[in-house]
Amino acid sequence: MDIPAELSRIVITETSPQQVIFLKEIGGLERSFPIVIGITEALAIDRRLKNIEMPRPMTHDLLAQTIESLGGRVEKIVVSDLRDHTFIATLFIRRNSKTIRVDARPSDAIALGAGLETPIFVAEHVIDEIMNESVNLAGQKENLQHRRGELIGQIDRLGRYIDKAMGELTPGTDNQPLLELQGQLKEMQSELEAIEEILQHLAE
Repeated sequence: MDIPAELSRIVITETSPQQVIFLKEIGGLERSFPIVIGITEALAIDRRLKNIEMPRPMTHDLLAQTIESLGGRVEKIVVSDLRDHTFIATLFIRRNSKTIRVDARPSDAIALGAGLETPIFVAEHVIDEIMNESVNLAGQKENLQHRRGELIGQIDRLGRYIDKAMGELTPGTDNQPLLELQGQLKEMQSELEAIEEILQHLAE
């Protein structure tokens, strides 16, 4: 049985190649789980949800237009399997009286469906398997909490160092090294914000 779900959150950190989306069960136990995706797909999902148009069609826009031009429509998206911790999705495309199934990555399927208000489903056995991996999830949460603690300490130390160095600058001093440190500080702060969001969602 396929369980209705919705895209509940997108966590985008532009300084990281890996982004996170969360799918949440509609009704029932309202279980949710994260899926790690690429920055390109995350930005595409965000853009299509906000109906931001580009001067020229992007990949998922082009795919949507191609399906429509051929007389089809994306009927639904199903996260149909979980293999070696990798999610598998299936696109159901309806054309005339025929349904065509297309194997896809969840990120691409959701990016395509985001602009079409396509319903999302998750196979029941996938959710069951995810819930049964609670020990693994707890391990991931522990790693995130450890990294969060590291970042808080590093941000505090680097911030104090930058403040002290800025106060000691004299006219004519090359401040490029400080600008680079400020860039590193901003990247660490962005990573911390992303981890905070993920931990908050995992606690819900």
